[in-house]
Amino acid sequence: MGYEIMYDVIIIGKGPAGISAALYTVRSNLKTLIIGKNDSALRKAERIENYYGFAEAIRGEDLLKNGEKQALRLGAEILNDEVIAAEKNDFFEVATPNSHFTSRALILATGQPVKKVKIENLERFEGNGVSYCTTCDGFFYNNLKVGVLGFNDYAIHEAIELQAFTKKITVFTNGKDLVVSDKYACDLKDFEINNKEIEKLDGKEYLEKIYFKDGSSEDLDGLFVAYDSPSSIDFARKMGIMVDGNSIVVDKDQQTNIDGLFAAGDCTGGFKQISTAVGQGAIAGKRAIEYVRKQKLK
Repeated sequence: MGYEIMYDVIIIGKGPAGISAALYTVRSNLKTLIIGKNDSALRKAERIENYYGFAEAIRGEDLLKNGEKQALRLGAEILNDEVIAAEKNDFFEVATPNSHFTSRALILATGQPVKKVKIENLERFEGNGVSYCTTCDGFFYNNLKVGVLGFNDYAIHEAIELQAFTKKITVFTNGKDLVVSDKYACDLKDFEINNKEIEKLDGKEYLEKIYFKDGSSEDLDGLFVAYDSPSSIDFARKMGIMVDGNSIVVDKDQQTNIDGLFAAGDCTGGFKQISTAVGQGAIAGKRAIEYVRKQKLK
């Protein structure tokens, strides 16, 4: 397979950890792409008074903008988009709704998942009919009736992956409008779309039925959660990255158990502070530089 553009490093997440990593990789002349949405929790911070070097308080929004300007000035590319899939083949493959990118090294800096779907019994059936990973668990639902919980490109991408195992697939938007890009619009015809708001999941030991707030219900063997945007843990599950709860496991060099894949910031757990994220990003960037240089010598 040919690649139109090969990046040395792709960074998923443009908060303090991701930008900090990029400052090191671009200064080492590595072609660097940062992909992320404007959804950092830091944007909601009105006053930051405990970050080194600022005599006066600074707004989180301003700190993030300054970081992006700095990375752009040094030569990084920043794409304001959502990553819906990441995997490793010969190189790392990263997909957004409309584009596909490859790189030699990958850094996850997407923060920790905070999204919660308020559906009765959702957590009860996790591992017993409710899954967060089509790659991991799709095989167990051969020719069974399954659902994907979500309302955007991420959900449709996961539904497409499930087609390798079953054709009985419904996308449940839980009362939200389904919004997809042109890339996935033509795929909608392959799935049932249910826009009803969900009341609860039910079953004995395993998931058997889904109930809606209008009083109706459907039999269901499995439900795959692909709600809103994929988090670092969603990527980790699909790629086989070791996790501890909602945190990605890394060594002292921010390296995961996958060679060439690093993680930094809140997605690794620990002390959730800007200074910590910046420090981890710097280490991840430095180690990514070393990794890419070794790959280029092969």
